[in-house]
Amino acid sequence: QVQLVESGGGLVQAGGSLRLSCAASEPTTFSNYAMGWFRRAPGKEREFVAAINWSGGSTTYADSVKGRFTISRDNTKNTLFLQMNSLKPEDTAVYYCNRVPKPTNWGQGTQVTVSS
Repeated sequence: QVQLVESGGGLVQAGGSLRLSCAASEPTTFSNYAMGWFRRAPGKEREFVAAINWSGGSTTYADSVKGRFTISRDNTKNTLFLQMNSLKPEDTAVYYCNRVPKPTNWGQGTQVTVSS
């Protein structure tokens, strides 16, 4: 199975920025799939954040992050990114990456905590 490893999370103040990375272990198939970022806050269900097509030319964002987050990918390095700007306390969650629209196995995610 494809292994997904998220990194780059941390503790930041409201208005700050973070850049998350997602490394995929399967170089043969990574570039053939659309990818997305998801998040799960304590006591809440996992929700969609952003997605990007196989080539990186088309992106989609949840209304809650439009204008603040940017998803991108580097297929030569089998890596997905999420640039997070103007962070808000409500962005606090564990962030995960996966294939879309049909996810494979989930990684452990990376914690993002935004203080007010």
